[in-house]
Amino acid sequence: MLYITLKTVHLLSVIVWLGGMAFAHFFLRPAAAQLQPPERLPLMRDVLQRFFAAVLVAVVLILASGLGMIGLVHQMAAQAGAKAPMPVSWIVMAVLGIVMMAVFGHIRFALFKRLDAAVGAKDWQAGAKAMAQIRKWVALNLALGTVIVVTLRLPF
Repeated sequence: MLYITLKTVHLLSVIVWLGGMAFAHFFLRPAAAQLQPPERLPLMRDVLQRFFAAVLVAVVLILASGLGMIGLVHQMAAQAGAKAPMPVSWIVMAVLGIVMMAVFGHIRFALFKRLDAAVGAKDWQAGAKAMAQIRKWVALNLALGTVIVVTLRLPF
């Protein structure tokens, strides 16, 4: 039962993170592009601030639930007197997931900080530059997440 709970938390957290990136990248950003910078950049900052708070929680839950599932598999194998080597697909997922977490950290704690400061100072040029950088890094993370989900399709 614990494994099922961990897997559910893991998958729901991934859905929030990837779904939010897809929504922001493919729907919100293009619609907001029709607005002028004094309207667009505060809107994007406010939306991203809320989204990044949710992603921070999702990242913690993804990491904790992933480690918990791996630990449970090893524990069950040990109780059965067997070894449970980690499948290559799990290693790939874990490595790409950690890369995504590092990219998110850069977006949230460096690039978003620049956007927030630019919007606060009403420096629309600097805000637009920060938003462009955020967009590129979010696109990378969305691609990495898609690779994990589509290519690996892990039945763990």
